[in-house]
Amino acid sequence: MATRRALKAVLVDLSGTLHIEDAAVPGAQEALKRLRATSVMVRFVTNTTKESKQDLLERLKKLEFDISEDEIFTSLTAARNLVEQKQVRPMLLVDDRALPDFKGIQTSDPNAVVIGLAPEHFHYQILNQAFRLLLDGAPLIAIHKARYYKRKDGLALGPGPFVTALEYATDTKATVVGKPEKTFFLEALRGTGCEPEETVMIGDDCRDDVGGAQNAGMRGILVKTGKYRAADEDKINPAPYLTCESFPHAVDHILQHLL
Repeated sequence: MATRRALKAVLVDLSGTLHIEDAAVPGAQEALKRLRATSVMVRFVTNTTKESKQDLLERLKKLEFDISEDEIFTSLTAARNLVEQKQVRPMLLVDDRALPDFKGIQTSDPNAVVIGLAPEHFHYQILNQAFRLLLDGAPLIAIHKARYYKRKDGLALGPGPFVTALEYATDTKATVVGKPEKTFFLEALRGTGCEPEETVMIGDDCRDDVGGAQNAGMRGILVKTGKYRAADEDKINPAPYLTCESFPHAVDHILQHLL
């Protein structure tokens, strides 16, 4: 891992780290205020594909988090950027609530497949339509490949198993744009003036949050909330820089040891 420099930026995951659906992680709002009172730059990074950035922001505001839209970098944004770069017409396999983030993108007569978490659309007919497009040479763009995520009623399948099914059936590989891709973390830092070696990532997903960030040159703090399961910290190499109980504990560590 690269030589450490003074901490300048903290990237924070949202779902599972600051909140679970419409409930905040206890103490998270106050911890965020304490972090903001320091000199570090705070940005929020999320793989959520269940809602648009605007809907997500409204949810966070209702939970009394002091967060602005320009501080959030989502995998939906990364997917839209790639679609525009490739100049393709995507079949959008995403939740209807995420569609506003693709406003203005041409989707008729699709020649690409973009897939996120879309429980209402993950049925045979729709997946078979995507399968046929891919067989005809359409690129497969995965917003992310998370295995599962945390809901109020327990763990639930993420888009990863469905992306993998399409890859398997068509003998192709998806281009993944969200966490844990290195480019996602670097894009999140773009315009901040901060380098990965000056950054800490806090999240509840050992692979996508912590492993991805550490592969990009950051330090990763794994929190035991959200989708965390016992011994997750042993699933990645190198191990997390730190594993702690929750976001407030992560902030305590940063304030006491990294500033």
